[in-house]
Amino acid sequence: MGAGIDEFTTGGFNTVMTNTHILETAEADIVYDVHGPLPTADGRPPLFMIGQPIDASGFTTLASHFPDRTVVTYDPRGLGRSSRKDGRVDNAPTVQAADVHAVIEALGVGPVEMFASSGGAVTALALVAAYPHDVSTLVAHEPPLIPVLPDAEAAERARAGVRDAYEVKGSNSGMAAFIAMTSWRGEFTDDYFALPTPDPGQFGMPSQDDGSRDDPLLSDRSWAVSSYRPDLEALAAAPTRIVIAVGEESAGIFTGRTSVATAELLGQQPTVFPSHHGGFLGGEFGYPGQPEAFARKLRDVLDDDN
Repeated sequence: MGAGIDEFTTGGFNTVMTNTHILETAEADIVYDVHGPLPTADGRPPLFMIGQPIDASGFTTLASHFPDRTVVTYDPRGLGRSSRKDGRVDNAPTVQAADVHAVIEALGVGPVEMFASSGGAVTALALVAAYPHDVSTLVAHEPPLIPVLPDAEAAERARAGVRDAYEVKGSNSGMAAFIAMTSWRGEFTDDYFALPTPDPGQFGMPSQDDGSRDDPLLSDRSWAVSSYRPDLEALAAAPTRIVIAVGEESAGIFTGRTSVATAELLGQQPTVFPSHHGGFLGGEFGYPGQPEAFARKLRDVLDDDN
C-alpha cells in the first residue's frame, strides 16, 4: 500500500502539541492525529485510540486524561476528515484494519498499545489477526459481534429492524429502534419482536424524517462490522495481549453480551470498566460517561503489562 504524508500542526488538548497527518493511499486519504512527541517521551509505545462509527473527535476527552502519553487518533475511511476514493460506501473491519496498519507503519515506531471501542474494537481484532506484530496490548471495549451470540439469528433480525425503521421514517425513528435494540436485556425473544416500533418521542427526539439514508450506524452500511467473525486461531497465535473490556452498565444488554461471549471464546473473563458503552465520552455526543474513572481503569489495565 503506497502512502504519502502531508503534515501540518494544529492546537492540541491541554498543552499537548497535536500534529495532524494525511496518509494518502490508492483507495482513501486517511487523516490521523499524533498528540505528543514521536518518538515518545516516556519510551512507551504510542497509545492508539480507535472507534467506528465515531472518528477521532470522540476521543478528545479520553485522550486529555493521558497528557503523559503520546496518543494517536484517526478518522476511519469515509468518516470525519478521511475521504474515500474507492467508490464504496460500506464499512468493513478488514479494510479498516489495513488502514490502521498503514497508519501504524507510517508512525515508524513499532508496535502500539491500542484502546478500541465498539466497531473500532472489531477493526482492532481484525488488525491483530492480520498484522499480529502491530499491537503489543489491545483493550477491545464492547465489540458488537453478532456471530458470537447464541441468539445470533435473532440478533440479525433485530438489527434488520433498525435498518427498516431508518429506511421508512429516517434517522430519529432509526435511532429509537437502535436504542430499543441495544438496551434490550437478554436474548432477542418473541417478546422483543412483539413490541411496537418505538416512537422517537419516547427518547426526546422529534418524529420528523430528516431525509438521510446514509447513516453508517442505522443503515446496513456497517453490517460487515457487526457480522464479523473473529479469527480465534490467529488471535491466539498473535503475541498481542488482548483484553476484552465491558462497561459495568452493559450487563445483559447487546454489547455487554457480545463482550462476554467474545472474552469466553478467547479463554478469558471480560474486564469491567466504569459506565456504559460510551463510558469514555465526555460531552462529545451529548451522552457522557465517566471519562475520568474510565481513564484510570484504562491506565491500570495498560500498566499491568509494564
